[in-house]
Amino acid sequence: MADESATDTGFEAPGPGHWQLDRSHFTGGTTPIMRWLLPEAVESAFRKQWPILGIPAETLSVGFVNGFMYTRLRPLLRPDKPSAKPPPTFLLKVASRLHPEFRRRTAAALRTLAESPAPPVIEEWRTTIRPRLVAQNLAFQDTDLADLADDALGAHLAALMTHLRWTFEEHFRLHGYDLGPIGQLLMAGNVWGIGSGDMLTALVGASPSTVEPLEALARMRAGLADAGVTPTSLEEVAAASPGVADELQDYMRHRGAVLFAGYDLDSPTLGESPGVVLASIRSSGVGTGPDPRAAEEVARGLRERVPEADGDRFDELLAAAREAMDLRDDNGPITAEWPLGLLRLAMLEVGRRLEASGRLRDSDHVFELGWDELPAVVAGAQQPDADDLEARAVERAAQKTLDPPLTLGDPEAPPPLDALPAPLATTVTLVQTVIAELGMGDHDRAPVAGDGPRLTGTGIGTEAVVGVARVAENADEAFERLEPGEILVTRTTSPAYNMVLTLVGGLVTAEGGPMSHAAVLSRELSIPAVVGAPDAMRAIADGDRIEVDPVAGRVRVVVSG
Repeated sequence: MADESATDTGFEAPGPGHWQLDRSHFTGGTTPIMRWLLPEAVESAFRKQWPILGIPAETLSVGFVNGFMYTRLRPLLRPDKPSAKPPPTFLLKVASRLHPEFRRRTAAALRTLAESPAPPVIEEWRTTIRPRLVAQNLAFQDTDLADLADDALGAHLAALMTHLRWTFEEHFRLHGYDLGPIGQLLMAGNVWGIGSGDMLTALVGASPSTVEPLEALARMRAGLADAGVTPTSLEEVAAASPGVADELQDYMRHRGAVLFAGYDLDSPTLGESPGVVLASIRSSGVGTGPDPRAAEEVARGLRERVPEADGDRFDELLAAAREAMDLRDDNGPITAEWPLGLLRLAMLEVGRRLEASGRLRDSDHVFELGWDELPAVVAGAQQPDADDLEARAVERAAQKTLDPPLTLGDPEAPPPLDALPAPLATTVTLVQTVIAELGMGDHDRAPVAGDGPRLTGTGIGTEAVVGVARVAENADEAFERLEPGEILVTRTTSPAYNMVLTLVGGLVTAEGGPMSHAAVLSRELSIPAVVGAPDAMRAIADGDRIEVDPVAGRVRVVVSG
């Protein structure tokens, strides 16, 4: 049966089958355009890629309920007629070996497992896809929005949404080639008795794109020190020396239009937060960047724990995962947060014009428009009107405060892995491993009556840190108040946080797992962290003095604020 409490509060499954809450990327109250874009891109990307990679599922479905994201793995057979009982093992064995699509997937899985398809895609990203996307993003960014007539602004928006629809699908396509090699390393580690935390520590230093903003900030900081300048504005930073001015200009040109604190359009771009940029430049923070020698030492220690016969396999998997790591962390800002930031800036221009004309009561109500409504309103459509959009804004704000159920819909029995051909069983396990390590769909942590707050998770680092907690559901709120060295407590993070995390003395997130962006960034930037502590947002108050103990994977309130 469907969750009765969910139905009572208006949470109903968005389709047949069993759906799991995923707050690792969208924390609630999602904007209409994102509620359109994400399901379109995710389902299309995986529907095309999974046959190539040999994954025996149709796609990953995404649905939004009261602004919260839910996902469901669509099986190959009878996807819209799920059953709570698994099919008889004998019948599944026969079907998975005789059904034409299963046979095609088995052959594809054999190819994927025998020779990784990732290296040529990673090389294509570096040499072709990334440069092209950067050039396209810059072309949109260089458009002077204020000088555009309304019809030209509408055309700009339409072109941006077409661009974004493609980049988002590309974002998820590429994840098949970056998460796959990392997942294979972790899956092998499970066989060898090596935990994911240890394995992932061996990947530290393999993501130059994560550390690059840290290095740019350090160069500006050094230039300011040489000039003897303690700036109070970005204008003073630029005036310190020609070298610092050039660094700042390049930093903002390639990062100023990026959403830096989330994935949704109501999250600000870095350029809208000059105070955060200034604080990041001035603060040495805790993050110092990775020590490649430490990762090599970890790798040598891990190899000693691997059976001698599997030593070469360990070397191959580790090398492949290291190659994939940079794509994984470079992908998001280029394909998602930057083009989303460009769309946000164009929508803000529309909002300003509509508010000035009396068409909107608040310019931010532009974010309540759907993908099909936005160009129509720019062209002069009177519906939805100001009352409708104000009501939507109130409703979406209320959604952000809801406590969504962890699952929706009727239970579905997963097929027994031992009934599948061995290659398919392996790719299914790979997908399950990646989902678990990302911290998506992990609902075994539901509260139990009488238990205390759940403040344990994945620890990153080797030393505990004590500091003031700066708590915010949306981290852009926290960054405006965050003092250097304070501990950021938030729901989740995005890859673009690497532009501002030099400010923090520690990090705590409620969502995420060992392979989540929060965990990766903390490892790469040497920030003590506990990731995936479920009750962090409700058990820690803004201003509390807390201890983050990454070795124990535990957060403790030392002094209530």
